[in-house]
Amino acid sequence: MAVLNSFMIWIFKSRLGQIDNFKHNPITVQETIFKELLEAGKETEFGIIHGFADIKSYADFVSKVPIRNYDKFKPFIDKAMEGSENVIWNSEIEWFAKSSGTTASRSKYIPVTHESLEECHYKGGKDMVALYMDNYPDSRMFAGKTLTIGGTLENNPLNPLGNARAGDISAVIMENLPFWAYFVRTPSKETALMGEWEAKIEKMARETMDEDVTCMAGVPTWTIVLLQKVLELKKAKNITEVWPNLEIFFHGAVAFGPYRSLFKELIPSEKMRYMETYNASEGFFGIQDQKDSDELLLLLDYGIFYEFISMEEWDNENPEVISLSQVEVDKNYALVITTNGGLWRYKIGDTVKFTSTSPYRFRISGRTRHFLNAFGEEVIVENAEKAIQFAAEQTNARIANFTAAPIYFDGSGSKGAHEWIVEFQKSPSDPRKFDRLLDEHLREINSDYDAKRHKGLALREPIIHHAPHGLFEKWMRNRGKLGGQHKVPRLSNSREYLDEILGMLQSSEV
Repeated sequence: MAVLNSFMIWIFKSRLGQIDNFKHNPITVQETIFKELLEAGKETEFGIIHGFADIKSYADFVSKVPIRNYDKFKPFIDKAMEGSENVIWNSEIEWFAKSSGTTASRSKYIPVTHESLEECHYKGGKDMVALYMDNYPDSRMFAGKTLTIGGTLENNPLNPLGNARAGDISAVIMENLPFWAYFVRTPSKETALMGEWEAKIEKMARETMDEDVTCMAGVPTWTIVLLQKVLELKKAKNITEVWPNLEIFFHGAVAFGPYRSLFKELIPSEKMRYMETYNASEGFFGIQDQKDSDELLLLLDYGIFYEFISMEEWDNENPEVISLSQVEVDKNYALVITTNGGLWRYKIGDTVKFTSTSPYRFRISGRTRHFLNAFGEEVIVENAEKAIQFAAEQTNARIANFTAAPIYFDGSGSKGAHEWIVEFQKSPSDPRKFDRLLDEHLREINSDYDAKRHKGLALREPIIHHAPHGLFEKWMRNRGKLGGQHKVPRLSNSREYLDEILGMLQSSEV
């Protein structure tokens, strides 16, 4: 295994020169990607409709191709799913990544082409390892197994008898891995792609608990569930007793901050490392490239052309859109992408905040739809996660999940408020102190919220419900969204989610 470890490190680190190239020549690299995408899309139905053959510049592209969200782009995707060729991309689309839905659709289906699979998702996985090896040349990751939690696959709902299939992006990636990858990963593909999540966690734990696991990759929430099941089966105090050579967890999909203390308790090893990635159904966008940092390097040679919409323009029908060269640090932007997966000027719904433009590094700040702005307070997910993490650290608590929504003015003169439901893995030592610190820290990091909270002028103190462990899992199961890419919505200006969960909490259904 030592020889294999050395060989794999050499293979992956060969990519570092190309990463340095897009770090030092970001705009040139993006211009090349832009031209390649236009050429690939020129003869597609979408390209013909939008006059790609006449586009000579970025300005032409902006004038001819409107910004679209999923609901507006869906007719093109549906046509491709039904079996029509050359609709949005110039090669056959054999996969569609299933993601959480929109207002008009229960689920989204994102096209995954051969090019996006190879040149984006797989390249991201390789670069993730390359950057990790560069930061930690003493790594022995390939001396053991990598544990990954896959999603599930299904038939194409619009053409069940056709060649194309659908599934969580993690499942699509896993299904298409080269044969050699299965020599270094666990559990078996059949187990990793099981559909029933409770049975799947049990079987995964039994298959992996006696392996020499050196690396884990997945969503923090489901990884915690799996680790706890392994500990239960092995009757161990912590994971280092089960997997003594475990050294790295590659994580993504949700912010890691609220889960960090729980992972440290589950894996009390000084050599344990954590590395964040940003791999969505639509593409692999960012990787943490620095030690002990929460910044992500924007990946610029992955067949993705980036544009951005500032927070002030989010809700405008025709928002001002800027290119990468125009972004500024410390401003929130909605992400707009054109990709080798056949998405054209697609508004993904995620928001980012740049921390550097040389090279381009950023933090994920939230979702365009997941924020609280019922009273002009403009609380984004990043604010909420920082506040709840701070309160948890100060009260020795561990967070499992949370959501929040507004209490609107009711006409009786009562002031508005935010209402939270917080599920704990470990309850705070002082519940009232936790509530107070969450509110106080949110005021410290968001001046708009602070202004609305000042003397209770617009917002009174938040109402915070402390929920027992298992509430959110029960709610997700009831909605048929347990596992995979499904996530609990952190913030919403609608009370739909919060009222459903609150009803379960108050009726003691957990």
